[in-house]
Amino acid sequence: FPHVSLTGSRETAFTYAVSAAGVVNAISRACREGELSSCGCSRTARPKDLPRDWLWGGCGDNVEYGYRFAKEFVDAKEREKNYVRGSEEQARMLMNLQNNEAGRRAVYKLADVACKCHGVSGSCSLKTCWLQLADFRKVGDLLKEKYDSGAAMRISRKGKLELVNNRFNMPTQEDLVYVDPSPDYCLRNETTGSLGTQGRLCNKTSEGMDGCELMCCGRGYDQFKSVQVERCHCKFHWCCYVKCKKCTEIVDQYVCK
Repeated sequence: FPHVSLTGSRETAFTYAVSAAGVVNAISRACREGELSSCGCSRTARPKDLPRDWLWGGCGDNVEYGYRFAKEFVDAKEREKNYVRGSEEQARMLMNLQNNEAGRRAVYKLADVACKCHGVSGSCSLKTCWLQLADFRKVGDLLKEKYDSGAAMRISRKGKLELVNNRFNMPTQEDLVYVDPSPDYCLRNETTGSLGTQGRLCNKTSEGMDGCELMCCGRGYDQFKSVQVERCHCKFHWCCYVKCKKCTEIVDQYVCK
């Protein structure tokens, strides 16, 4: 992300958080799968609310090791430099450290107990349970919520981040923070890395971010027709394959001016 790293925007905050979360996720899984010699299955203590007759001991994702590794590895780049107290560079460093931590905690927070049934004919008379990472899409969704509620910060003379608006609560270690306003993503700007939205496909009926009104930034949109070919009228043949026909449909599509 060569351009996004130049600014302390809300988008940069999200990028750092997702990157840190990805490291925790990858290392935790690699430990469980035996791909690393320095770690193994999770050693998380048995949850207190787990029923007594359920076994705790399956090979779980080692999120504890993944968290520790990511903290040391990802934060090293930020901690190796000694910036002037109260400078913009120090503000970016503190911002990046905060967002790295938020990303790691998102993975840790969403990890949960997974269980497998044992017994004759699926009777589930016995269960074995372990710690398992959440699907990374859920981590991304959580961090997207944190992105939407990110806190605007500034650097104080004492070299600490403080809220721009004191009416809001101070962010926790699970929240994202930013120190610069976001650039205008409506227009192409190579300096900020914005590709603009001209020529982007949009949804005419949507009121969300993919809708033509928002995505096209008030410039309007053009309509065109395109041919889409899809598999259709599929039938299962014994044994064992599915045979489909190809259906052609002309659909309306819209692109931003």
